[in-house]
Amino acid sequence: MAEPRLDDDLLAPASLVDPFPQLAVLRERDPVRWSERYRAWLLTRYDDCAAAHTDPHFSSDRMTPLLRRAEEHGAPDALLAALRVLAGWMTFKDGPPHRRLRGLVLRAFTPRTVARMREGIAAVADELLDDLDDDARGEADLVAQLAYPLPAIVIAEMLGVPPADRDRFKAWSRDVAALVFGAVDDPDRYERAQAGMGELIAYFEELIDQAREREDDVLLCHLVRAQTPEGDALTRTELLAMCTLLLFGGHETTTNLLSSGLLALLRHPDQLALLAGDDALAQSAVEEFLRYDGPTRLSVRVMAEPLELRDRSLRAGDRVFLVLAAANRDPERFERPDELDITRDPNAQIGFGLGPHYCLGAPLARLEAQLTIPRAIRRLRELELAVDAAQLRWQPTLLSRSLRSLPVRFSGVTSAS
Repeated sequence: MAEPRLDDDLLAPASLVDPFPQLAVLRERDPVRWSERYRAWLLTRYDDCAAAHTDPHFSSDRMTPLLRRAEEHGAPDALLAALRVLAGWMTFKDGPPHRRLRGLVLRAFTPRTVARMREGIAAVADELLDDLDDDARGEADLVAQLAYPLPAIVIAEMLGVPPADRDRFKAWSRDVAALVFGAVDDPDRYERAQAGMGELIAYFEELIDQAREREDDVLLCHLVRAQTPEGDALTRTELLAMCTLLLFGGHETTTNLLSSGLLALLRHPDQLALLAGDDALAQSAVEEFLRYDGPTRLSVRVMAEPLELRDRSLRAGDRVFLVLAAANRDPERFERPDELDITRDPNAQIGFGLGPHYCLGAPLARLEAQLTIPRAIRRLRELELAVDAAQLRWQPTLLSRSLRSLPVRFSGVTSAS
């Protein structure tokens, strides 16, 4: 039998549908691989990816060199403005600047803030599921009708966006997402991202001005007021960058977690029945969804200093892909890594990263998934996929693992009791 071909085309059609066989070959045969295709190193083993999250050799600042190249090549002003906003995200900062921004945001984005969202999230989920009952055909797209609108509504409420503006808010998010997540099949992504970011920034500037005059108990008001004991606070530019970061961190990633989690259950009816019968499994189930087929395919780092890793020489300035989708199925770390087990314990998945850049919005994303996924499988009677899983279409993006749609059938919607 021929040995599987070593292939690093992460966006090949077969890899979009099921990336894990390809990633298993890379992890086994070439775990630190230089890819000419992406001009980047691909790290696919758990230990290497986990260590890179806390090793200062690996810098998170990948926007500064991108912005510098754009400036050198005379990029349009609108694109430069969009990149400068992204460069202000604390996600793309290291050391003291990152610690300062994260510390200020943590003063506003507390566990208590997230916990207060529980009833509101549950109400939004039930409202969206109730809406599915209006369709007598018993068919739905759970991306468009549940996984996409729910986190958009939640983060919009947290940022003080009026309900009447939610559709505009979601449209801007979609336009800018093509640039953030690397939609390589979208030739117009830069133009749309420029326009979307410009409109989004203008909108957030109005919201920030309004938040300074209000005492509302929403996240944006807390961000505006956040200060250290020494009086340090977020500047206006930093507030704008933080608003756009929270939009993506609290929206796109959660949409992918909800849709991929629901898909995993639909493809494993025994696990679906297990969760439907025991809400206490919601927490461990979400951890398994993050491990099994999580919302993030990879995260990007840039080498700050040279490093020897598994007999490879990584040079300063080299780009590195930490392929989380491969790391989270590493048999050296997880027993039966290719099986979905919502009772898995322990489960040291790294879907939200590790160390200083651990995802700030992870508690909110977890809560949304823990409340929404069990509700959906419990309330949608006789829920099943409406197409073969191989026919599902995935967004061709490097960083995210994102379904375009999730068509399902069901016989009815039970009441939200």
